Amino acid sequence: MAIRVRRHGREGRGHAFDLRRTAFGFTLLAVLVCGAGLTVRAVLRSAERHPAVAVVVAALLVAGAAALLRGRRNRRAAADAAAAALEAAYEVVDAALEEQTAAETVAATEELRRPVPVDYAALDPYEFEEAVAGLCRRDGCRDAEVVGGAGDLGADVVATLPDGRRLVVQCKRYTADNKVGSQDLQRFGGTCYAVHGAEAAVVVTTGAFTGPALEYAEQCGILCVDLDGLTAWSEGSAAPPWHAGAPVEPGGTMAAEPVTG
Repeated sequence: MAIRVRRHGREGRGHAFDLRRTAFGFTLLAVLVCGAGLTVRAVLRSAERHPAVAVVVAALLVAGAAALLRGRRNRRAAADAAAAALEAAYEVVDAALEEQTAAETVAATEELRRPVPVDYAALDPYEFEEAVAGLCRRDGCRDAEVVGGAGDLGADVVATLPDGRRLVVQCKRYTADNKVGSQDLQRFGGTCYAVHGAEAAVVVTTGAFTGPALEYAEQCGILCVDLDGLTAWSEGSAAPPWHAGAPVEPGGTMAAEPVTG
C-alpha cells in the first residue's frame, strides 16, 4: 500500500523571505545611487562640453532604474544598465579631468611666460644695468653684457642685435624730478659711435628726458627710452627700442607698440 507523504506548506503560497536576494537588491540599489551621484556631479560640470555623453548617461540611468523597478526577473538587465551607466560616468569624469588638467597646464604656462613687473626705480645702478641687459638678452641679444663702471665712456651695456648690428646702451637711473638733459646726451653721442662703434645707440632712464635732450637725440639717431617706455618694453606691450617696426614719437621717445614678431 502506498503511503501518502504530507506536503508542508500550501500550494501556490508565495516565496519565503530570501536574505541573499534581498542583499543583492540593496547592493544593486547602492551601486545605482553611488553611480548616479557621481554621474550627476560629472555631468553637471561637463554637460556643456559633452552634451551627447551626458544624454547617454542620463538615458542609461533611467533605463537601469526602470529595469530595477520591474522586478527580480529583470535583475540582469538592471545590472547591465547600471554597469553601462557607471562606465559612461567614468568616461565623463575622465574627460572632465583631462580637460581640467589641460586648462590648468595652459594657465600655468601662461603665468610663467607673463613678465614679472619690475620696479626699476627701486634698483641700484648696477642692478638697473643688469636688468636692462636681461631685457636685451630676452629679446634676442644673447651676448648682452654689462660693461659700465669707471672709464666706461658712456657705455653701460653692449650687445649684438639679432640682425648683427652692435648695440650700445647707456643706463640713467634718475628720479622722476631729475630728467636726462642735453649734456648727458651730448657726452653719450660723442663716444657711442666713435669709441664704441655703435650701430644702434639707446639711452634708458628711470626718469624722463628734457626737450633739448630729445632734440639732440633725434639729430644723432639715439633712441631714448623713458620709464613709461621701459615699463612697456619690459612687460612686452612695446617692441624693443631697436626694433625696425618700433615707431619713434616726435622728439625721439619710443612709442609703446605691441611686439609683432
